[in-house]
Amino acid sequence: MATEAAGIDRPLLVDDFLQRRRYQLQLADAAADEHTLVCLPTGLGKTTVSLLVTAERLHEAGGKALFLAPTKPLVQQHADFYREALSVPDDEIVVFTGDVKPDDRAALFEDARIVIATPQVVENDLVGNRISLRDVTHLTFDECHRATGDYAYVYIAERYHADAADPLVTGMSASPGGDTEEIETVCENLGLVNVEVMTEEDADVDEYTHDTDVQWEQVTLPDEVLDIRDALNEVITDRLEKLKRLGVTNTTNPDLSQKDLNKMRGQLKQMMDNDQSDGYKGMSTHAEVMKLRRATELVETQSVESVRRYFERQREAARSSGASKASQRMVADPKVREAMRKAESFDGLHPKFSKARILLAETLGINEGERAILFTESRDTAEALVEFLSASFDVRKFVGQGDKEGSDGMTQKQQQEALDEFKSGEFEVLVSTSVAEEGLDVPEVDLVCFYEPVPTAIRSIQRKGRTGRQAEGKVVVLMAEDTRDEAFFWISRRREKKMASQLAELKEATDDIEETVGDDGQAGLDAFGGGSEDGSDADAEVDAGAEALDEDSDEEDDGASEDGDAGLTDFAAEARSGGDEAKSEGTEADETDEDAAAGDDAVVATAGVDEGVEVVVDQRELDSSIAKDLSTRDGLVTRLETLAVGDYVLSDRVAVERKSAADFVDSMLDADRSMFEQVGELSRAYARPVMVVEGTNLYGQRDIDPNAIRGALASLAVDFDVSVLRTEGEEDTTELLATVAKREQETRDREVSVHGEKTTKTRAEQQEYVVSAIADIGPVTARTLLEHFGTVEAVMTAPEDDLLEVDGVGPVTAERIREVVGSEYE
Repeated sequence: MATEAAGIDRPLLVDDFLQRRRYQLQLADAAADEHTLVCLPTGLGKTTVSLLVTAERLHEAGGKALFLAPTKPLVQQHADFYREALSVPDDEIVVFTGDVKPDDRAALFEDARIVIATPQVVENDLVGNRISLRDVTHLTFDECHRATGDYAYVYIAERYHADAADPLVTGMSASPGGDTEEIETVCENLGLVNVEVMTEEDADVDEYTHDTDVQWEQVTLPDEVLDIRDALNEVITDRLEKLKRLGVTNTTNPDLSQKDLNKMRGQLKQMMDNDQSDGYKGMSTHAEVMKLRRATELVETQSVESVRRYFERQREAARSSGASKASQRMVADPKVREAMRKAESFDGLHPKFSKARILLAETLGINEGERAILFTESRDTAEALVEFLSASFDVRKFVGQGDKEGSDGMTQKQQQEALDEFKSGEFEVLVSTSVAEEGLDVPEVDLVCFYEPVPTAIRSIQRKGRTGRQAEGKVVVLMAEDTRDEAFFWISRRREKKMASQLAELKEATDDIEETVGDDGQAGLDAFGGGSEDGSDADAEVDAGAEALDEDSDEEDDGASEDGDAGLTDFAAEARSGGDEAKSEGTEADETDEDAAAGDDAVVATAGVDEGVEVVVDQRELDSSIAKDLSTRDGLVTRLETLAVGDYVLSDRVAVERKSAADFVDSMLDADRSMFEQVGELSRAYARPVMVVEGTNLYGQRDIDPNAIRGALASLAVDFDVSVLRTEGEEDTTELLATVAKREQETRDREVSVHGEKTTKTRAEQQEYVVSAIADIGPVTARTLLEHFGTVEAVMTAPEDDLLEVDGVGPVTAERIREVVGSEYE
């Protein structure tokens, strides 16, 4: 890619729209040749680098470009920039977020030249086989340091390298990781083989940056605030004493580190896995400690108002149905109640509020500054600060979209309006939570104030990138003396220095890193070979379970497995009856794009591979890795629907309800999401219903008698004719589903057919449902009671002696029924 003497005049670029910066052109040159990680300080135009590569690729290679950014505001911002900078019709540059209906996205993607999207949407569309990456010639991952673990970037990169005819990847970040190993992980996950780094020390970059003065201001907490904290710490010490007696900690110091708490939790989890009842009690106590530590953190580092709101939410949670014992114990503790009263009666001002007002007055008044940003961790604090500072300054808040911690969020439109007004100078102070840290084009400011230190280098660097772009700026960190603020500050300083040195070392050692993540641009990409292994070994392992699907197999399994699952692989040949409602509605979506999975109802695949063994996946199953793993396999095609019954459909007769061991036990006890109602619907709709119970600790869930669990398993097999198959985890479940689907569609030549719907309960079913919910007695006992007494009313009014005459009702059940029916409502 050639460079120009003035402005940038290239094909597909609006003439002279982009300022010519040599370092951007150098980075674009390198990124146009191979899969590249571009590291450039915040505010110095990483997006411009990607845009230059996109323009080059579209001109030279054709096809389309895909640009991924982690949040909706970022997506919209990048789309606006691309439309301004490129001579591509606006309607060929499309935005993909969860706000766009899935069936509309399929058509829009097909016709678009440039797609700018949140990763969750693209991930869903790939799993659902709605779009194909075959013709994408340039894929950009913005804020690519997120490409770790199960984040959508990792799956999309795997699919892109496997599916695209002529792939090119650019990853962009101001802060790719805290050490070389993290950076290498990002490169390997995205298939990047070239690393390009520019730092503020580079001559070409230096002229576009200015010094940022970083200072910290200590504040002293008043005695009234310390009294609230000390009361809470006494309770934490008491709870830690209980955990110490269990042998999972050696300290009762309330200031123990998060690392110590995580280690403690791991030990308790191990106790639970070994069926030790103390593990469950300890885990509940540990949860209480975590809640109390959150309260002390708020009162120390945020404001009394924020801890007051936190207490109120905890009180409401403790009153709600299904409240955890940890919440109930905490709000009932006398010391916690004392702290609550002190917080409610405190009418003073947190010293950080006063210091923030002074700093803003100096910057915007005395020094005649124009803009300032105040960052805080807590939305409660952000709202309180806006209210407090509005008396002296023109202030607006900037928070995320969801309803977090009882506070109203901002819509994407409101966020964009706030940013536009801040840029145009309509107000002078932006009070923001972490949503504005990463990548958003917030204008240059004269002051960035950290209401509290942040303990991660990446976030601290992102925040400070908001100042010092066009002129000298200042960063101030507020710290409450002798609190965890100080610890976080020093952690942050150490990590920032480490990251700065890492970037310098990265610049010097790019050849070594490139050798690690790729060999001449090829090694490291072998993992993206277009699907997984054929799974023949796995097929053999699960074949015995799948054999029960054979139509002509009538052999019964009378044996008992090691876990006591006797005779649970028998499939009935006819549709069944019993139970009522299907899978419970709704699932919590990713906070960065909460609508990404919404509205996927009955969308037929329109892109990608159209032939092969098909698995229909309920879109609410996207939280697991199973659907993604299935979609990457050779010969398998996944399709997303909102299924009325079941989680996976494998043929016209086989549908699967999947539950983790914990979900299985929970659904035994929860009348609102009864497992028996779900499988009843499943067995009515499909001739071969399957229940997959996932996890090896089925009998260690909660404090439930193992025989009750065995009884539920037996009821599924005997009463509902549902086959119960056990798997060790998500990987094992994936292998099982793939094997059954192949056997059904290839060996049996059956087609996939989605059917079944939620049915309206008959009167008898409604009566059974009401009675079964009285004291979690279940559908079998409910039917017996109704047959004996004749009506729901008679069951409700029956004395305990009469209840004991019913077959299957013992003293405990009778007493529970009378207690629930006859006790006063509180």
